[in-house]
Amino acid sequence: MTIKNPIGVISMFYARPFTREHFATFARMKAAGADVVELLVPEPGELDLAETRRAADEAGLAIVLAARVNLTRDLASESPEAHRAGIAYLESCVDIASKLGARIVGGPLYGAPLVFAGRAPSPVDSDERRRRIDAVVSGLEKAAARAVDSGVVLGLEALNRFETDIANTAGHAIEIVDRVGSPGLGVMLDTFHMNMEEFDLPGAIRKTGRRLVHFQANENNRGFVGSGHIDWPGIARALHDIAYEGPIVLEPFRRDDERAGVTLAQWRPPTRDEDPELAASIAYLKAALAFAGRIG
Repeated sequence: MTIKNPIGVISMFYARPFTREHFATFARMKAAGADVVELLVPEPGELDLAETRRAADEAGLAIVLAARVNLTRDLASESPEAHRAGIAYLESCVDIASKLGARIVGGPLYGAPLVFAGRAPSPVDSDERRRRIDAVVSGLEKAAARAVDSGVVLGLEALNRFETDIANTAGHAIEIVDRVGSPGLGVMLDTFHMNMEEFDLPGAIRKTGRRLVHFQANENNRGFVGSGHIDWPGIARALHDIAYEGPIVLEPFRRDDERAGVTLAQWRPPTRDEDPELAASIAYLKAALAFAGRIG
């Protein structure tokens, strides 16, 4: 897809796991104004890759992928087996991307998941911190080489402090990406996480510059774009300033139940038709991008 800033939605907004029975939602995404769909990298047996690619093509959607790391495939692990499995997993993600016609695989590629792996964060000494980062860099060098050979780019995502202790800010992601120094690896940013960790969101985008290969536009509360307090005109101007032309994906994990005690730190299936809100969010973001080059 050659249009500038294709805007899309992550598939698990509708369903998780996403299987062939959910292909009908591709047309709904397109009708809401989406140009691209972000799929979780399918686990074995979840999706037929050729069939999925055809279904997305028929709906007029490009595909980007989100990697799923865990403690058994973890570049940062002190276990040689888990480290090697982390490399093998990322290489398999690249192969899957090629078969789906996807150019980008993003996510917390470094591994070491915290909360959503059921593992509490714990302080580490300087030597262990350096070992972890060195292990991540070493693993990403190998995975990025496979990506270059396949015409795919890996996007290293910075997550908030409650989800990782490897890369929490754009600066952290930049440090790792620059150490790897491969065209097969760039930075992925998500405004939900940035809202917690960055002092200046537009400034972090400008600092990332040409390294930015994938962008997720999410509200401060994971609601629909435009419903929270993120400065979307400022974000759009920053993206314009660095000439970012890659995909922008919405990942709303909306909150419809305001009662105390309702679990929020997990995906929940929609209980009503939320396509109008999604369409409004996409239109709002496209408008901000359209005006970005004319303001300031």
